[in-house]
Amino acid sequence: MTTIGIIGAGEVGSQIARAAISNGYEIVIANSRGPETLAALISDLGPSARAAHAKEAASDGDVVVIAVALKLVNDMPVDELAGKIVLDTNNYMAWRDGHYPMIDSGVTTVHELRQQQLPTSKIVKAFTHVQAPSLLAQGRPAGAPDRLALAVSSNHPDAVSFVTHLYDQLGFDTVDNSPLSESWRSAPNTPMWRHIVHGQTQDDLIRNLAAATHPAG
Repeated sequence: MTTIGIIGAGEVGSQIARAAISNGYEIVIANSRGPETLAALISDLGPSARAAHAKEAASDGDVVVIAVALKLVNDMPVDELAGKIVLDTNNYMAWRDGHYPMIDSGVTTVHELRQQQLPTSKIVKAFTHVQAPSLLAQGRPAGAPDRLALAVSSNHPDAVSFVTHLYDQLGFDTVDNSPLSESWRSAPNTPMWRHIVHGQTQDDLIRNLAAATHPAG
């Protein structure tokens, strides 16, 4: 049984936890305020979840989800995440994060920055364009005509394979938008974001990713 560590216990982290538990995963989840503040969430998630500090969630997870925004100065546990597949759910929002010139100019992507900060981890962009509550509400069996798709980007094929399997378990098809240098195609304000509320099929997602215009022009 795979244990997923989750750093970030807000809406995104908690909904990924619920979806993962419903598919047989164990969860170790952390926030910035300490495990004692997560008692209500753990009670809601049930016996397959436990609260921890961020370093423990990182060390105890076979795979780890980062469900908090990236900082220009790394605040993630580098050593504990070494060698692991790390799902980064972050979207860069200048109104929230401040302006990062290297992202605004298109020189790099937010997930390439995360990979630079965690050089011994296998960063994979995942779950960035689905509203968190939809993970449990919108999943459909493989082959269903109304099945939706989610994008994944990584420099590491095994990380893409893991996310593809996880998406399938949750009821979504996958579009591989690798490597991380291409992950700007699924950033906020790109064509695919017009469909963020209601989702999109695999064919639509492929078409919308291809229609994106690079920030550098």
